[in-house]
Amino acid sequence: MSNLEIRRVNLQEAALARGVVIVIDVIRAFSVAAYAFSGGAQRLWLVRTVEEAFALRVREPHALLAGEIGGRLIPGFDFNNSPSLMAAADVDGRLLIQCTGAGTQGAVGAVHALHQLLCSLVNAKATAIYARDLAETTGGLITLLPTFSNKSNVVSEDSVCADYLEALLSRHDDASITLAKEITHLEQSGCFDFLKFGDPDFPFDDIAAILDIDRFDFVMVGTHKHWQGITYVEVEKRRL
Repeated sequence: MSNLEIRRVNLQEAALARGVVIVIDVIRAFSVAAYAFSGGAQRLWLVRTVEEAFALRVREPHALLAGEIGGRLIPGFDFNNSPSLMAAADVDGRLLIQCTGAGTQGAVGAVHALHQLLCSLVNAKATAIYARDLAETTGGLITLLPTFSNKSNVVSEDSVCADYLEALLSRHDDASITLAKEITHLEQSGCFDFLKFGDPDFPFDDIAAILDIDRFDFVMVGTHKHWQGITYVEVEKRRL
């Protein structure tokens, strides 16, 4: 598509995102979401606050709660923010309500998205293909929203995923090679060091789960919903 336009905004600018919006959280919210869908989860509801998560579970008593504050399991939640633990969980047919410090904030905040997709490295290629198809029928605008926030503007896992998506969207032949180099740089910079100490909230196996590039051939499509003053994003899995 010759008139494809790719923009990029940060978490604080989520409300500025337009067109087909790809919300990115590699470590670890949307990696967790992808493994949940792979395990048979029926739907995800993304919220901004713990209070909203508990309120929505009153509405749906059989829902499971997943998320983190400061990376840690939230008291009263069923799951923390670990993709490897989610991969081993029994979530078949279940609704999950997810609340995290970055990813779910960006998804809920992108209120002007024409279409919203959730992405991490494990479903990036599928997301790029789906986003291009959507953009072809909706004006050609794709906005990348990496949710990692860092004032020093260092390279982050979310910006690396955004770079990969942009290369795929632009059909660059060296997209995978460039991604491999950027991931090596992330590893050397200590990006994954917090997952190397055996902490239950930060399992070592999360590294392999996060870096299983393009493992899944499905996309995660989000739609803004409203209920009793709560704005949340309902997410469903769609295959290409």
